[in-house]
Amino acid sequence: MQYVSAVSFLAAYGIIIPVADREKPSLKELWRQTPHKPGVYIMKDALGNTIYVGKAKDLHRRLGNYFSPTGATLSNHKTRALINAIASFDYFETRNDQEAFLLESKLIKQYRPHYNIQMKDDKRYPLLKIPKGEKLPRFQLARVRKDDGARYFGPFVHSQALYATQEWLNRHFRLRTCKAKNPGLHEFKHCHADVIRNCSAPCIGRISVSDYNRNFDQAARLLEGTGKKSTLDELTREMMQASDELDFERAAYLRDIRDNLVKVLEPARRFQKGTPNLPGTVRPEEDMKELGLALGLEEPPAIMECFDISNVSSNHIVASMVRFTNGKPDNKAYRRYRIRTVDGQNDFASMSEVIRRRYSRILAESDAVASRPADMTLYQWLKKLSGEGKAPIKVPDLVVVDGGKGQLSSALADLEAIGLGDMPIVG
Repeated sequence: MQYVSAVSFLAAYGIIIPVADREKPSLKELWRQTPHKPGVYIMKDALGNTIYVGKAKDLHRRLGNYFSPTGATLSNHKTRALINAIASFDYFETRNDQEAFLLESKLIKQYRPHYNIQMKDDKRYPLLKIPKGEKLPRFQLARVRKDDGARYFGPFVHSQALYATQEWLNRHFRLRTCKAKNPGLHEFKHCHADVIRNCSAPCIGRISVSDYNRNFDQAARLLEGTGKKSTLDELTREMMQASDELDFERAAYLRDIRDNLVKVLEPARRFQKGTPNLPGTVRPEEDMKELGLALGLEEPPAIMECFDISNVSSNHIVASMVRFTNGKPDNKAYRRYRIRTVDGQNDFASMSEVIRRRYSRILAESDAVASRPADMTLYQWLKKLSGEGKAPIKVPDLVVVDGGKGQLSSALADLEAIGLGDMPIVG
């Protein structure tokens, strides 16, 4: 049997298991495979806790600061402490730097990593909101997306560019900026926006409601990206014309408007807290097929159970069992075992105990074990029962133990002792 390090084996397939002694060379190899693309990276410690979240325009180059650091990088004590604490990492590619900003902010607020100082507060990127139920719609700044029936645009990373763009949209499309829900003559008497900000004053009929709404719809469609190219081309043309006429102040104003529009209209996906389908490096179905082929299994390991021993002290030894279903963590099935029969630090004996306890219980709770056909092994019978939904606990397709030959031999001996010697297991 060929023995494989469980930690490095699963890490190579994008699956991270909490371990106590991850080796830096394996991380270096993973870093060398990272792309030269924008994205967000997540650093984790030996217990699987997220300790730092960062963004990068070039993931490969930025991660090189951690896994191939210079002397200047290591001279910073905080950076050096972070590098020493890294046991695993993951990364998510994004289409551009703006998406990376948004995703980084979401993940920092979600995980609140120890080494992140900024963005742990509740500050959010601004949005543009169209309130519901207004006869004459308007744009309104917001920080929180509520379930209030309103229409939202954003969030936008470049807040100053958004403020300037909102002001330009109101001027260019002659939109109202007053706070009244349905303004009329009374509100107009106290308003000078039609003079100061070029409002078309639909509240007193200077423009019909339908014409105003048509203008507003054009502004909203522009925020969605419709007409972006023609608008930017027109601004460029006006800017060049102003420059030719030596009106450099107006040319600079138009240049700033154009630059702000480019920033605001840059396409970006909206990431939610706890989003399960973030764009990442893990491809569960493909990875499981590849893993099954690499190990010579008859089928991809749909269910994997992975074991690790942690020695907190000589008299407090804990085993952890993490379970993956179809390549994804099955958090509800995680188990922790307090080692009872081992005196002192003995990883071999501790692994033997937890394997024996875990699978003896599965056998004890499977009432149909006694009816096993003579031509099937106990493991084959349990697999059949699991597939038919007749087993209270589905047996795994693959068992992974953290350790080398010693831990693996101990685990295999106990599986054979309880009649499950043909259960696939790697170490």
